[in-house]
Amino acid sequence: MSQEPDSRAVKEYLLRLQEAICSRLEAVDGNASFIRDVWDRPEGGGGVSRVITEGRVFEKGGVNFSHVMGETMPASATAHRPHLAGAPWQAMGVSLVMHPNNPYVPTSHANVRFFIATPKDAEPVYWFGGGYDLTPYYGFEEDCVHWHKTAKAACDPFGDELYNRFKHWCDDYFYLKHRDEPRGVGGLFFDDYNTGDFEKDFDFMQAIGNSYIEAYEPVVRRRMDHAYGDRQRNFQLYRRGRYVEFNLVYDRGTLFGLQSGGRTESILMSLPPLVRWDYNRVAEHGTEEARLTDYFLTGRDWLGE
Repeated sequence: MSQEPDSRAVKEYLLRLQEAICSRLEAVDGNASFIRDVWDRPEGGGGVSRVITEGRVFEKGGVNFSHVMGETMPASATAHRPHLAGAPWQAMGVSLVMHPNNPYVPTSHANVRFFIATPKDAEPVYWFGGGYDLTPYYGFEEDCVHWHKTAKAACDPFGDELYNRFKHWCDDYFYLKHRDEPRGVGGLFFDDYNTGDFEKDFDFMQAIGNSYIEAYEPVVRRRMDHAYGDRQRNFQLYRRGRYVEFNLVYDRGTLFGLQSGGRTESILMSLPPLVRWDYNRVAEHGTEEARLTDYFLTGRDWLGE
């Protein structure tokens, strides 16, 4: 049974999610805290950016809530929905990226979002999107299996096919075509999610949002005290370059935010504080660095299904 989309309930959930994730990550770090930056968007709406820097565990991280609106849909949102061109719209979501100090701790990204447009003389059109993905620098199979098991457990109550569908979508989406390699070991990615039952769709989005920290925190705690040296740090900074390339060239959220007049500082908070690009760098065969691309960054089925 379909229900009217409840934008207020979605916004309240997203603000609670932002707070819950920040609290858990602060507890993991044990040293630094997230600063809170409330901002307004002149064209309509605003948000709350939460940023942590120079922590014991996290070199930089951001957990951003935004609720923006406009009178005309931006080009990035109407390409596949020409019937919504010119419609008033609202978009809200929580988006985060965590960049750890230790190269043995993966970078993680998560996002859950809600979009609603109101065409003239028509019913509101809504959809949910989001997911999360993991970007290791030094891979551990145990971490990848845990990450994907948690993602599957969040999806399964809503349909046996959803995990596989959104896992493959994630593998396809977070792919650097110009490098011919995945950004990381994947996870979930979904967009345009609308089954016609708002409450059920909202429940699914919440299940994904709530499961992110359950997927990431155990991985961080297992690896955050792993010994490392200059070699591992330099490799981490080099691989971060791939992250930057994807976000600036392909990421839909980045493109939508910039095209819709979003707050640049919040949109680009996902970029790491330090990064390096080495010319034509090739990892020596048989090393941990080579195993990252030879074994882990291959779109594997981590659950053996």
